Amino acid sequence: MAIGIAAATCGGPSLPPIASAEAAAAFEACRELAWEERRGCYEARLLDELDAAGTVAALEMLESLAVADRAVRAESHVLTHAIGINAYSPGETFTDAFEECTEVFQSGCYHGVVQAYFIATGEPNAEKVAGLCAPYETDPADRWLLFQCLHGLGHGLTMYYGHHLLMALEGCDLLTTGWNRNSCYGGAFMENVVNAIAPHHPAAALVSDGTAMEGGAGEATEASDHGAGAHVHGTMAMAEGVEPFEPLRADDPHYPCSILDERYLTSCYQMQTSAMLWHNDWDIADAATSCLDAPDDWRDDCFVSLGRDISGRTLQDEDEAHSECRKSPADHREWCYVGVVKNFVDVTATTGAGFSFCRIIEDSAKPRCHEAMGESLYSLYADEAARREACEASETEELALECRRGARVRAG
Repeated sequence: MAIGIAAATCGGPSLPPIASAEAAAAFEACRELAWEERRGCYEARLLDELDAAGTVAALEMLESLAVADRAVRAESHVLTHAIGINAYSPGETFTDAFEECTEVFQSGCYHGVVQAYFIATGEPNAEKVAGLCAPYETDPADRWLLFQCLHGLGHGLTMYYGHHLLMALEGCDLLTTGWNRNSCYGGAFMENVVNAIAPHHPAAALVSDGTAMEGGAGEATEASDHGAGAHVHGTMAMAEGVEPFEPLRADDPHYPCSILDERYLTSCYQMQTSAMLWHNDWDIADAATSCLDAPDDWRDDCFVSLGRDISGRTLQDEDEAHSECRKSPADHREWCYVGVVKNFVDVTATTGAGFSFCRIIEDSAKPRCHEAMGESLYSLYADEAARREACEASETEELALECRRGARVRAG
């Protein structure tokens, strides 16, 4: 369900009338704190709700808090990771915990469950890596869950190996299809950069034998009374003699992509602007210039990454996202729009905002935008008839054809 940001009133922000008593109490207890303390306060309340009422209730509480507090909305994906990490208990069947999650806030709960599973169960050998997401392989209706599982697998492997990205990517290589591997790579690159730029990320606080693990950009934050991941007791594997991996380099906006084999570069560049923007203090135009220096075959992927980051930074405000993408060179701007619309779908698992965005951009970029919407529909809807119907939201039959092409809908 799409969530909007509540407008501030003269009395300050407030929760919607449907908010639970627990959400209201959390808001009142935490709202006046400085952000670092407020984040910890909200996380503790969310984990209380998780313990008392389960995963769905905790995620619903987070949705309510995100309506009232814009800062929570901006951190919502990270907070869903915390819920997912704590939703899994050692010895529990993986699919039981995984399927309690929902798609809200870019499906971070799913990713957190996978992270916790690997820390709890130990060495991710070939059988474990290939088998984790196998329950979602056979039924096309499970394709959305399959992607979330594979993406979460990348997060989990990265964290298990102490944020040694290269070891995590080798773990993803154990998967048997290109689509599966690329989905896993994307999670690994996301975990690498998020852990480096946001060491409060709950993955950094998962514990091993009672000791908080070290994050890539500094020491891990201490766990709350629950401990972000305090349910999880596993080991972090790091091969003897292996040097820690440097996640980002301020003097190289293309690192780690610049040191990797070509098979990783699509997934790497589709995340790389998060590192660029971290180093340049969110200068969109400067990041766009850096994308021009990407290798020819991956330059467009860099602009897709820029669009995704713009979407997140603007909290999916279509007018603001459009304006920010226009800081990209005209020859590559359509790929920035692709990143925006794909993120719109990814955040909500719905399509209305994506098609709305496609309607406001330049006519020359609309075909690519609708093709991207179709590609998102292919992951969202297993049923071809549902994808065909969804593409009818396109402005014209010509654009609907682009949407159907991206959605792999047969002609006729």
